[in-house]
Amino acid sequence: MASSKSSLATLTLGAIGVVYGDIGTSVLYAIKEIFGSGHVPFTRDNVFGVLSIVFWTLTVIVSLKYVTLVLRADNKGEGGLVAMLALASQSVKDQPVLRKWLLLVGIFGTCLFYGDGVITPAISVLSAVEGLEVISPNFKKGVIPLTLVILFCLFAVQKRGTSGIGKFFGPITLVWFVSIAVLGVVNIAHHPDILWAISPHHALLFMWNQPGTTFIILGAVVLCVTGGEALYADMGHFGKKPIRLAWFAVVMPCLTLNYFGQGALLLQNPEAVKNPFFLMAPNWLLVPLVCLATMATVIASQALISGAFSVTKQVVQLGYLPRLQVLHTSVKDTGQIYIPMVNWGLFVAIVLAVVLFKSSSNLAAAYGIAVCTDMLITTVLTFFVIRHGWKYPLWLCLAATGFFFVVDVAFWASNLLKLFEGGWFPLMIGGVVFVLMLTWQDGRLLLSNKLREDALDLPSFLDAIFVAPPVRVPGTAVFLTAETGTVPNAMLHNLKHNKVLHESNLFVTVRHHETPWVGLDKRLEVESLGHDCWQVVINYGFKNDPNVPKALELMRGRGCELDPMSTSYFLSRDTVIPTLGGGMAFWREKIFAQMHRNASGAADFLNLPSNAVVELGSKIEI
Repeated sequence: MASSKSSLATLTLGAIGVVYGDIGTSVLYAIKEIFGSGHVPFTRDNVFGVLSIVFWTLTVIVSLKYVTLVLRADNKGEGGLVAMLALASQSVKDQPVLRKWLLLVGIFGTCLFYGDGVITPAISVLSAVEGLEVISPNFKKGVIPLTLVILFCLFAVQKRGTSGIGKFFGPITLVWFVSIAVLGVVNIAHHPDILWAISPHHALLFMWNQPGTTFIILGAVVLCVTGGEALYADMGHFGKKPIRLAWFAVVMPCLTLNYFGQGALLLQNPEAVKNPFFLMAPNWLLVPLVCLATMATVIASQALISGAFSVTKQVVQLGYLPRLQVLHTSVKDTGQIYIPMVNWGLFVAIVLAVVLFKSSSNLAAAYGIAVCTDMLITTVLTFFVIRHGWKYPLWLCLAATGFFFVVDVAFWASNLLKLFEGGWFPLMIGGVVFVLMLTWQDGRLLLSNKLREDALDLPSFLDAIFVAPPVRVPGTAVFLTAETGTVPNAMLHNLKHNKVLHESNLFVTVRHHETPWVGLDKRLEVESLGHDCWQVVINYGFKNDPNVPKALELMRGRGCELDPMSTSYFLSRDTVIPTLGGGMAFWREKIFAQMHRNASGAADFLNLPSNAVVELGSKIEI
C-alpha cells in the first residue's frame, strides 16, 4: 500500500514536470496579451469579467473536456492525436469514405503539432527572458540573442537524452507552480475582492455587454489553455490518475491564484499591463524569478520537443513519413529517443520565428490558431470514437461533444482574426508537413502498385525453381519484402548473380498497425511454403520498436531454427524514377523520389545486424 502511494506521488510529480510545463508557463504572457491588446478598457468590471472568462475557460476546456472526457478515450493505455486518430479510423472502418476523411483531418491535426512545436519554445523562452527588461530597459538589446543561445543549448543537448536531468523536471516545475501561487496570493491580499471573479456571472455579464470585444479577446484568452493537448498525449507515460491528481491538486489552483493575482495588480496599477507577471514581484526577487521562469520554459519546451520525436516515430510507422534515423538515448526507457532531422529542423524554424516576430507579444498572434485547430479536431474525432467505437446513443454523443465543439469553434473563429498577424506561420509549417505526408503516402501506394504489377507469384515461382533447384548453401536467407506472396527483387538478383539458394529461406513482411502496441502472442504469422521456405509476417504497433532478428527468435519450435552466425538479410534498395503522366503531379513525384532516396536504411530501422545485410538495388519508374 505504501509503495503504491509512493508510485502515485512519483508519477504525479513527473506529470507536473512534463505534462503541465506548457500550460504552467502561460501565466507569463496570457493576461498581458488580453489587456495589452487595447480592446479591453481598464475598469473594475472588465478586469473581473476577463478573469472570470479565463477561469471558466480553464474549467471547461481543461477540467471538463480533457481531464474528464478525452482522457477516457485511451487506445490501449495510450493517448494523443495519433492514438485518437487510430481509434476513430478503426471505429468507422466499415465506412471507407468517412474513414478516409477522418484520416485526412487527423493527419492535418498531427501536422499542426509541428507548428505548435515551433511556436511554444519560441514564445515561452522569449517571454521568460523578457523579464530582464523589467529589471532594466538596458537589457532589451540582449533579449533575442540570449533567447537564441538558450534555445541552441536546449537543442544541442537532445542527443544526450533527458534521463539524467529528467528527474529534476518535476521538482523544478513544482517549485515554479508554488512560486506563481505565492506571487498571486501576495497580490490578492491587496484586493481580496478579486476572488469574486470566480463567479461565472462576471463572465456572462462581460459577454452579454461586450459581445464584439469578447469575440476578439478569445484569441488571447486561449493562450491560458495552450498545452491542454499534452494532457492527453502523455497519458501513456503517466496514466490518467496522476494526470488528474496533478491538475486538480496543484496546477489548476496555482494557475488560478496567479491569474487572479495579476488581476489584483492591474486593479491597483493599470500601468503594470506591460508585463503584469514580473511586475507582481518585488525588485529583489526579479533576477531569481527570471531564472526560475527560464528553467520552467526550457522544461516546457523539452516536453514538446520529446513529444515531436515520439509523434514523428509513430507517424513514420503508420506510413506517412519516410524512415528517419532514430537514436535511443536511454537503455532503460525505450521511449526516450532522438531524431536528428526533427531536432535541427525544429531549431531552424524556431530561430526563424524568434527573428521574424522579435517579441512574445508578436508571437502570441501566431500561437492560438494551431492550438485551437488541434482542439477542434480532437473534439470531432472524440465524437466518432464514442458514437461508432463505444456505441453510445446519438443524443448522448451530441450532448457530450456538441458543447465543446461550439466552444472550440468560438475560439478557433476568434483566432482566424490573427491569421495575417502571424497565424499564417504555424499553418504554413503544418501545411508543408501535410503536403509531404500525403505525397509520401500516395507515392508509397504508387510504388507498391508498380511492384505488385511486375511481381511474380511466390508459391508458383518456388515450385518452378525446385523442379531443377540451384545449389543449396548452408545457412538461412531472410528476404524482406513489402508484399506477401510475391517474389522479392533481392531474391531474383541473388539467383541471377550468385546462382545459389540457402538451405532455409524466410520471406518476411513487416506490418505496422493502427494500434499502439502488438503483443508477442500476435507478433508472428508463419506459413510453410515447403522446400524449407516460410512466409512470415511480423506485426508491430505504432509505438513498438521494430526488431526483426528478435521477432524471428519466436520461430523456434516451428521447424526453423535461426542461427545468428549463419543468417543473412537480403534487402531491395529501390531507386524511384519520376515520370510525366499518370500517378501524381510531376513535382510531387520528384519530392517523393527525393524523400525515398534520403530515407534512412531499412536495416537500421528494422534493427538488422550490419554485418549480415546484403542490399541489392533496382530502378523503378512511377
